[in-house]
Amino acid sequence: MTVTVQIPTALRRHTSGTDRITCSPTNLNELFTTLDEKFPDLKPHLRDEAGQIRRFLNVYVNEEDIRFLGGPTYAFQDGDEVLLVPSIAGGAPGGKKSGRPCLRSS
Repeated sequence: MTVTVQIPTALRRHTSGTDRITCSPTNLNELFTTLDEKFPDLKPHLRDEAGQIRRFLNVYVNEEDIRFLGGPTYAFQDGDEVLLVPSIAGGAPGGKKSGRPCLRSS
């Protein structure tokens, strides 16, 4: 059984630029263990101190949120495609870093 994991650009600095890997996990815990072993710098971005999936990390299996498939107990199937999506926040008002408020013209 093989599962393909897509690594988003935001996390590739922790995988030496690797954008996808193929592995054979049976569930999310095994997947994260495989990723931890292959990319130790990625580990703190996947799990919190208690070993649970990070609150702001979304995991999709075949474009479906894993939370709706059973969460960590979901049993991967041959050919599943997994996408890791970290939440990214930030920015400045009006989309500029000037610190000035965005003015709208009428």
